[in-house]
Parts: sequence; structure tokens; C-alpha cells
Amino acid sequence: MPVSERIIRLPTVLNRTGLSRSTLYRKIAEGTFPAQVQISVHGAGWWESAINRWIADPPGYRAENDNRPMGDGPV
Repeated sequence: MPVSERIIRLPTVLNRTGLSRSTLYRKIAEGTFPAQVQISVHGAGWWESAINRWIADPPGYRAENDNRPMGDGPV
């Protein structure tokens, strides 16, 4: 049975990556970290699979076409 995709929030992302909040947002602006997805008017998070891809290869990560869960259409 496949594991469903989860959206994780900022504290979890910071804990899993070891990045500071300012570094994380700088990397998003540079395109070297996954962008957030809006989950409500005032809430946002990240696809867990996108964070896992960044953790697997931080220097090689590029954010093009990575604002959706793994397996959600062509890359």
C-alpha cells in the first residue's frame, strides 16, 4: 500500500534540515530549496517528498518543477 504524501510545517522542516529560518527562505529565493505550498489563507507547508529529495542531495537540488508531490505527473 503506497504511503500518502504529507505536507510538513516549518518547525519540522527546520528540524529535519538543520537550516535556520533565514537560510531556508534565502535558499527558496535562490531556487535551491523547495518552495512552500499554500494550505490555507495564513498557512503553508512543504511536500515531504520534496524535502526528502533536498536532504538526499542538498548541493545538487534545483527547485524547477518540484512544487508537487512525487509521482504527481511528468517532471
